[in-house]
Amino acid sequence: MKCGATHKKWAGRCDACGEWNSITEEAPLAAGPSGKTLGANKGRKVPLGDLAEIDKPLPRMVSGIDEFDRVLGGGMVPASVILVGGDPGIGKSTLLLQAAASFARTGKKAIYVSGEEAPSQIRMRAQRLGLTNAPVKLAAETNLRDIITTLEAERPDVAIIDSVQTMWADNVTSAPGSVSQVRATAHELVTFAKRRGVAIILVGHVTKDGQIAGPRVVEHMVDTVVYFEGERGHQFRILRAVKNRFGPADEIGVFEMTGAGLQQVTNPSALFLSDRENQASGSVVFAGMEGTRPVLVEIQALVAQSSLASPRRNVVGWDSSRLSMILAVLESRCGIGFGNMDVYLNIAGGMRISEPAADLAVAAALISARQDKPLEKDTVVFGEISLSGALRPIAQADSRLKEAKKLGFSAAYAPSGVKLAGNSGMKVQTTNDVGGFIAACFGEIDA
Repeated sequence: MKCGATHKKWAGRCDACGEWNSITEEAPLAAGPSGKTLGANKGRKVPLGDLAEIDKPLPRMVSGIDEFDRVLGGGMVPASVILVGGDPGIGKSTLLLQAAASFARTGKKAIYVSGEEAPSQIRMRAQRLGLTNAPVKLAAETNLRDIITTLEAERPDVAIIDSVQTMWADNVTSAPGSVSQVRATAHELVTFAKRRGVAIILVGHVTKDGQIAGPRVVEHMVDTVVYFEGERGHQFRILRAVKNRFGPADEIGVFEMTGAGLQQVTNPSALFLSDRENQASGSVVFAGMEGTRPVLVEIQALVAQSSLASPRRNVVGWDSSRLSMILAVLESRCGIGFGNMDVYLNIAGGMRISEPAADLAVAAALISARQDKPLEKDTVVFGEISLSGALRPIAQADSRLKEAKKLGFSAAYAPSGVKLAGNSGMKVQTTNDVGGFIAACFGEIDA
């Protein structure tokens, strides 16, 4: 079932998650085909190793798309399984077709299996992207047994399955896309990848909440889970790793959607700040970290008097509950109220930020918009705000400052206690609490 709960007998509705018609019968491992328990039919002894043993470095297949390889930790590991999720139309198939062509051009055997499009449609996309000369093998099939038989015969280095929700196993009596089918299909493909040393990329549909559709056990089975993010109104796309057994999690790769496909962005900070207005109130540059990469983004805020009983709180690209916390801290600890004002917050460029270090930059943008006082153009802000109003130090401050210095910024506001090497070449002003930051940055504030 979808939540993984167990029941002694069938029921129409799961008591754990409330889903209807999701309970299926599964034979327990304790009973083999003969009905005997494991005690009467023992398995083989598993060889054990020591932690002190030194393994060889993992071999990796480099695609040549640096941003794609970066998210995977330096390239694809043979026999690994990668799950790629993203909103419909965001560019997942385009990205993976480009990756398959790049692998094929480096001498790797790549197969692209689609359960959603005909080969002619894939060839049309390849023609638009200029990939028609890449030696990628195509197939349109949804029968899992036929797909695995084909992969067994072809023995590719990389296989792309688009998408796992369209595949169906003929030994499971449910419709394609159901919980049982997705779980069985993913299990068979992961087992095949580990047994034959084939690197497999699975495309996963997402729900309206942005989570990959199907049971969460699929995300546990695979080695790497990445999300392809972005807003359709923006040309930027973010490939973000949320799980990686062979590299750092939370690493991102940045792409730009063009008429010729997805183009790599080697300096995302410069791209996110390219359209920044000069000396605009409510605009603050946040020096953040995404995985091992420092990224500078613009945080925009707009505060206006509200005629509603419950003023609006609209957020794009950040956690709305965290915005409520920042507003409460500013009112309770600093006496700056927003109770009768509409508040709008936006992360420019379609970027999504989940780092707590953005708290201070958000507070600065809110106060700047409320007082109509722009922050200095050459200043970046970062720091986490606690409920007491104190500023908590954050990690990797030097990397943030070096990135800001490279892009022409000369000053920064940061919490006291951050570890600085002293060679960033920037003027850094530190404060202990949010009240001290407001006084240093904006001076006297009208409550």
